[in-house]
Parts: sequence; C-alpha cells; structure tokens
Amino acid sequence: MSISHVTTHVLDTGSGKPAADVPVTLHVLDGVRWVQIAEGATDADGRVKQLGPERLPSGTYRLAFDTGKYFAASGTETFFPEVTLTFGVIEAEAHYHVPLLLSPFAYSTYRGS
Repeated sequence: MSISHVTTHVLDTGSGKPAADVPVTLHVLDGVRWVQIAEGATDADGRVKQLGPERLPSGTYRLAFDTGKYFAASGTETFFPEVTLTFGVIEAEAHYHVPLLLSPFAYSTYRGS
C-alpha cells in the first residue's frame, strides 16, 4: 500500500498520548477559494496515512483539524476549536508530513519526515 503525498500525526501534549479520532480535511487553493480534496480521521496512533492522492500538483494546501470535536469527546475546554495549517507543495518532492502538537490552549507544528 502506498501512502499519500501528505500525511499527518496529532499528538496531545496535554495527555502525552496520540490524539485519536481527530477529523482532518485537506484543501487546495484554487485561485481565490479553498476546495476540499480529501478527508480522514486520526487512527489510534494519532496518524492519518491516507489523505488524498499519492501525488499532488505544486500549489498551496491546507490541513484543517477539528480539534473542538476531539476535546469535546473528553469534556475538555479548548481555545482553538479548529487548527488550520497552510503550506506549499512542490510536486517533485516525495512526501509531506505535517505533524500537529496539540493542547487545549496551544498548538505547534513543523515539517516532519
């Protein structure tokens, strides 16, 4: 099984565990509007390995994480009900891994491998 061009991993830094069942959507910027091209949810290890096609054309993309739904499931208040990460894709590059480190009142990200 091949993996998609873009993958993600969500870690709940408040609990120190992977964040399971976080809904994630992938969008592409088409001119002046965002178009959803894929959706998924994190698995028990906090990962989404299949999110969109194996190859994407160069362009601007974003991942949207429904963090409000994730925190609501455990009765936890959050300041960020959604986290949106915008990034550029160069078609020739093999893979984009975009992790999210998450807590109820903060988040960070980086380009993973």
